[in-house]
Amino acid sequence: MFKIKKTGVYIPEGILDNEYFTKIVETNDEWIRTRTGIKTRHIAEEKMYEMAGKAARVVTADINVDDIDLIVVSTITPEYYFPSTACLVAKEIGAKNARCFDVSAACAGFNYALDIVSRYNYKNALVISSEKLTGIVDYTDRTTCVLFGDGAAAVLLEPDSTAPYGSFLGADADGAMCIYAEQNGGKLIQNGKEVYKFATKILPLCVEKACENVGWSVSEIDWVIPHQANLRIIETAAKNLNVDLSKFIVTIEDYGNTSSSSIPIALNEGIVSGRIKRGDKVCLVGFGSGLVYGANLFVY
Repeated sequence: MFKIKKTGVYIPEGILDNEYFTKIVETNDEWIRTRTGIKTRHIAEEKMYEMAGKAARVVTADINVDDIDLIVVSTITPEYYFPSTACLVAKEIGAKNARCFDVSAACAGFNYALDIVSRYNYKNALVISSEKLTGIVDYTDRTTCVLFGDGAAAVLLEPDSTAPYGSFLGADADGAMCIYAEQNGGKLIQNGKEVYKFATKILPLCVEKACENVGWSVSEIDWVIPHQANLRIIETAAKNLNVDLSKFIVTIEDYGNTSSSSIPIALNEGIVSGRIKRGDKVCLVGFGSGLVYGANLFVY
């Protein structure tokens, strides 16, 4: 369906380490690390769409932006009801020939966006996730404020009719209000216990169903890149899936939960570090508010 030509990220310079939170809520470094796996997270001064534009520039540095004919942005933290963040990114990078729209599917947003683009006709497509979650975090709630950070990531795609691709997407709407934030200044609210139970069950199911849809076995997958919500979720899901944790790309220690940006940030890190190589079979798997879920299987 597609080939990933290039990946790139924009990580804000500001850093909040665990020590910062000991000064504002009742917590400590050990409590945060043992329960979440997080040591640091990044905080942005710039707007979310500006982060998206910076990530887009990384992956378009070597091409003529006039050749980009599709831009899709996943975000749950837009600055504007309209226009779409994708249109703002197109303006930022000067892409005058692109169709532009946004996707709102919470922490599975990149999975949904990638699947949508796989069904489009295009020459060069940008799929971007950008999130400024620190703007909606309640810093008086110790159960959530330590979890979230900011960041953006982008992938540049070209069509490839010979490339294998499989996906599995869905939603359990009965749990829609397990994670939410109201408009007009509302803060993020999460039922952590319910999210944990959901995530540890749905992550393995998504991988297995996506494999069925493309005709692969789970054992054929070289790399699993999960949404970076909580290290314990990833460890439990890996055990339930019967896949060694060494096959999972895990970046939560450095970035925290960046919602839909977490998967493409981890994908980029796996590629840049040399772990993910051309020809590897990769599974991206996300879950989040909605309660939405999704997995994408492809060959890098």
